[in-house]
Amino acid sequence: MTSPETVLAFDFGLKRIGIAAGDTLTGTAAPRPAATNGPAGPDWAAIGREVRAFGPGRLVVGHPYNVDGSESTVAPAARDFAAALAHRFALPVHLVDERFSSLEATAALRSARADGSRRRRVAKSDIDSAAAAVILGRFFQGEGSPLNVDTQAP
Repeated sequence: MTSPETVLAFDFGLKRIGIAAGDTLTGTAAPRPAATNGPAGPDWAAIGREVRAFGPGRLVVGHPYNVDGSESTVAPAARDFAAALAHRFALPVHLVDERFSSLEATAALRSARADGSRRRRVAKSDIDSAAAAVILGRFFQGEGSPLNVDTQAP
């Protein structure tokens, strides 16, 4: 039997990177504050704080696909981000299909607001991190594949 492990997941976007944390013991995932992303690249300081705070055994990155199963135009950048995570933090990284994760996250957040369990409005960064939690949930259900960093750019 393998021991429980903490896992961090990322929903890569060109403006924000949603972050979620969870563990293999409970198989649950919780959103964390999103990191910014832009022309200067990801906010590695914010990402590093999350990695240090949780001490994960592995990382998960959403792999963007179109509805028809073809790769999204953002997929190469997401893979580059995943490879950079592997190199920076010396942790295994897994890619998980992220199709519809943002829609699932948006629906869940709006539902929570409608039933009163969430009081503040839903921000885009909330959706990004909730989508990362959806991606992490999929990983816990057995989806995804390891990133082969040998073939990726650092």
